[in-house]
Amino acid sequence: MYIERSVGFLAKKLADQYPVIAITGPRQSGKTTLSKALFTDKPYVSLEDIDVREYAQEDPRDFINQYPEGAVLDEVQNVPSLFSYIQTIVDNNRKPGQFILTGSQQFGLFSRITQSLSGRIALITLLPFSQCELKSLESRSRTIDQVLFTGFYPPIYDRKLEPGTWYGNYVRTYLERDVRKMVNVRDLSAFQRFLRLCSGRIGQLVNFSSLANDCGITHNTARAWISILEASFIIRLLQPHYRNFNKRLIKSPKMYFYDPGLAVWLLGIREPEQLRLHPMRGALFESLVVSECLKYCYNSGLEPNLYFWRDRTGNEIDVIIDKGNRLIPLEIKSGTTISGDYFRNIFYWRKLSGKPDEKAWLIYGGESGQVRSGIEALSWKKLMEEETLQRMLN
Repeated sequence: MYIERSVGFLAKKLADQYPVIAITGPRQSGKTTLSKALFTDKPYVSLEDIDVREYAQEDPRDFINQYPEGAVLDEVQNVPSLFSYIQTIVDNNRKPGQFILTGSQQFGLFSRITQSLSGRIALITLLPFSQCELKSLESRSRTIDQVLFTGFYPPIYDRKLEPGTWYGNYVRTYLERDVRKMVNVRDLSAFQRFLRLCSGRIGQLVNFSSLANDCGITHNTARAWISILEASFIIRLLQPHYRNFNKRLIKSPKMYFYDPGLAVWLLGIREPEQLRLHPMRGALFESLVVSECLKYCYNSGLEPNLYFWRDRTGNEIDVIIDKGNRLIPLEIKSGTTISGDYFRNIFYWRKLSGKPDEKAWLIYGGESGQVRSGIEALSWKKLMEEETLQRMLN
C-alpha cells in the first residue's frame, strides 16, 4: 500500500528544474518507496546490494555509462566516487531530472554534494509520515497516547507491525550500521545509553556536561554524539531566538526527537496506557507538535523558521515562528482542557514585545478550539489539516 507523500509535489517540481535531485532523511522514512513511485520512467539501482556496489566502486565510469538517461541511485553515499562522474554527465547535458539520489547518512551524502554537485542539485528532506499524510487511515479515531506510542515510521503502517518490536530492531540496526559508519564508537552500549538519556531530556535545554557525566563519557564525546543524532535525523536541536527585548536570554538549544514513537520506546514505555500518567507525556506531546511543524516546512520546501524563547528568569515561549518582520508565538500544552494559565506566557511575550495584538497560537491535547484575545487555541488533531500548518508557518 502506497500512502501519498506531501513532499511528492515538491520533488516533481524540482525534477523539472534541476538535473539532479537528492532525497535524504532517516532510515526507513520511505525514500526508496517515494523515488520509485514518482520516477517510474527511470531504472532503479540499489547501492546497498553488494555486487552492484562492488561494480560501481571498481569501475564507476562504466557503471554510470549504463544509464545515459539517468537513474534512481539508492544509498548513493556508499560509492562516493560516483559523484564526480555524475557531475561530468550533467555538466555536458543540463537536462532536468536525470538522476535521483537517495541517502540516509547525512554526513556522507552532503559532504559529497558540496564537493561535486553544488549548484546542480536540489535537496529534499523526507521525514516519517506526518499526521496530514495519515488522515486517510482514519487516524482521527486514535487517542493522543496511541499516536505518541505508535510514532510515524512508514513500515509500522505499511506492514501493520507492532511498534515496540519494530523500534527495538530499528535502534539495533541504526547503531550497527549508521553510527559505526559516521564515527568510531567502540562501545555501542554506551552510545545506546546516551540515546536513552537524550529521550529523557526532550524539551529541555541541552546540557553537554550533564549528559557526559550521566553516561560516563567526556564533554567532547557528548557533543560529537549529539551531532551524530542530528545528522541521522534522530533528534532536532531547536535554537533560541536571538532577539532579546533587553532581557538576558538562554543561549543553549532545546532537544526534540523527530519521531515520538522512537522516544517512547527508548523511555521504556511498552503500552499506550502507560503514557497517560507518565512524567514525560507533556514533553513528548511538545516534541510531536514541533516535529509536525518541521515536516510541513520540509515537505513544502521551506527553510524551518522555528525557534524558542526563554529568559534567565524562566519566562518561555515553546516555539517562535520567525516570519521576518513578525515573530509569532506558539505555546504547546498536552492537557485536554484549556486553562487560563495556558495563555500566561503569550501575554507576557506580547507585553515585552510591545505588540499586544500580535497573532499567537496554542496547540493543546483537547478536542475543541477557541479564540481568546486574538490567541487561537487549536486541538492537536487540527495538525492533520495542511491548511492549519499553512496558516501558522507560511
